[in-house]
Amino acid sequence: MAQYLLETVWLVPIYALIGGLLAVPWSPGIIKRTGPRPAGYVNLIMTFLAFCHSAIALSISWNQPRYEVFIPWLETAGLRLSIDLEISAISVAAMTVITGLNLLAQIYSIGYMEMDWGWGRFYSLLGLFEAGLCALALCNNLFFSYVILEILTLGTYLLVGLWFSQPLVITGARDAFLTKRVGDLFLLMGVLAIYPLTGTWNYHDLAQWSASANVNPTVITLVCLALIVGPMGKCAQFPLHLWLDEAMEGPVPSTILRNSVVVASGAWVLIKLQPVLSLSPIASTAMIAIGTLSAIGGGLIAIAQVDIKRCLSYSVSSYMGLVFIAVGTQHDEAALLLVLTHACAAALLVMSTGTIVWNSITQDITELGGLWSRRPISGIAYITGFLGLIAFPPLGSFWALLQLASDLWTTQPWLVGVIIIVNALTAVSLTREFGLVWGGKPKPMSARSPEVSWQMILPMMILFGFVLHLPLLLQNLSILPSWVNLNKDVALLLIWSSIFGCSISGVIYLGNIPKPVSLPWKRLQDLIAYDFYTPKLYKMSIVLGVDLLSKLTDMVDRFVVDGIVNLVGLVSLGGGEGLKYSNTGQTQFYMFTVLLGVGILGMIVTWQYWGNQFLEIMF
Repeated sequence: MAQYLLETVWLVPIYALIGGLLAVPWSPGIIKRTGPRPAGYVNLIMTFLAFCHSAIALSISWNQPRYEVFIPWLETAGLRLSIDLEISAISVAAMTVITGLNLLAQIYSIGYMEMDWGWGRFYSLLGLFEAGLCALALCNNLFFSYVILEILTLGTYLLVGLWFSQPLVITGARDAFLTKRVGDLFLLMGVLAIYPLTGTWNYHDLAQWSASANVNPTVITLVCLALIVGPMGKCAQFPLHLWLDEAMEGPVPSTILRNSVVVASGAWVLIKLQPVLSLSPIASTAMIAIGTLSAIGGGLIAIAQVDIKRCLSYSVSSYMGLVFIAVGTQHDEAALLLVLTHACAAALLVMSTGTIVWNSITQDITELGGLWSRRPISGIAYITGFLGLIAFPPLGSFWALLQLASDLWTTQPWLVGVIIIVNALTAVSLTREFGLVWGGKPKPMSARSPEVSWQMILPMMILFGFVLHLPLLLQNLSILPSWVNLNKDVALLLIWSSIFGCSISGVIYLGNIPKPVSLPWKRLQDLIAYDFYTPKLYKMSIVLGVDLLSKLTDMVDRFVVDGIVNLVGLVSLGGGEGLKYSNTGQTQFYMFTVLLGVGILGMIVTWQYWGNQFLEIMF
């Protein structure tokens, strides 16, 4: 039975897809008697089955050789497309994490979305998300990875726009969709351009080709840069990071998946493409530069935010920047470990802050405070997720950051400094948020803010225990880096950066220092608080360019296309008006018209025989 589950593990995405489809009748209200709740329960059952299937298959597939499944799809004109799936311990582990987090998110949603009118549609879209992410984990083909990423982009748009009666939600969904489309367009160019060079989209075949490839450096650089831009958008990297902030307008339960595993979908594709990307030093340098800018910039911006959701969204961009650095420096194992530890800790942070959003009047952290006495469970969960996201031994991110920093210590030590700075900034940001929300005395906006229902507490506590025991799990699976092989000096630097960031922010936001705290240089504070004016740059560049292009297209459509059509219509109308006066009713006039037409036609047909002589006589 266990072996059968391993052989059929590629069917796991179908579970979520079936759950999403079964929930559709409750979405538009076809089934009204029961209310929309059965849609959630159906999805919950299917996700539970998917998680059990993945977990059992993971226990069997560990330390087993990988194998591939090929499903023929299209063969025409020399193009052969098949859906390539890779069944390996890593892909099955990724599905286990995805289904597990989605299971917890759906339980959390039962409490969070209790009275929401979009229950059926919300759970259907969660099923679509889970199916797409599991399919991406198994997919071993670049072309179909792009197709799945497009489906996830559509799912993001629909989930963010769930409450479509609110103008801000509609704007956020539109902006998130269009921002990701910028990266998707370049990714499509790269996907189409790499096929003539390699003759395949299979990841393993691409890796074998790159081992002995002899290709024009300029061509491969352009292709690699195009392939990088797509994951830039998915991972919310500068300057394509604004979509994650806009997506916070959607329900918090959908943010659990988006901030943990959806943002890592682009990193997953990058890790698989790493052998190809390593052919271009310029592309590798670009990834390092993008990751460095996003990591430091996101950390700085997060410190200056007052919205509880925005604080977390920029921290996610910052952490994904470290993943870009890991891939750009060809440290895939560290990148995978970063993705795993971040997914669990980020999901726990979203759950704990989601309880604040659910029954608080405001999301402004400067108007909250004193919630520790009222919400100790949410506060403990936040602290655990926060410590799991920085270099705090022995939790997961400490080992992930330490492995990456140890690998870079001898080759690129300046990147170790970037990792230390980003870790300190993350510690400052999350400690600041904890101090303003849970520390201090209760304020009018937080005076009446009790703990949430058990449906939201239960998944939060399960994930709380998992984050605490993640290092033990990694050690049992032989994934945890060996302490003997790691750099002890780097470990101390990372720990001291965590202590420094937590201490500085704790003194400021848990002490008696007057708040709000402002920098002495207002322009610098405004620069950080307003996201380095990236939205304005967007309006001056991309938005303005699209607007001008739309106006130009409108002018061409109205004056050229419509002008030609209207001219033909006017000529036809004028000809018809003129011809109606020739209807005299006299037979001899009709005969004369026919003879005149035949004569003109004959002259045209025989012009080549007598036309030149006629012109010579005349001229």
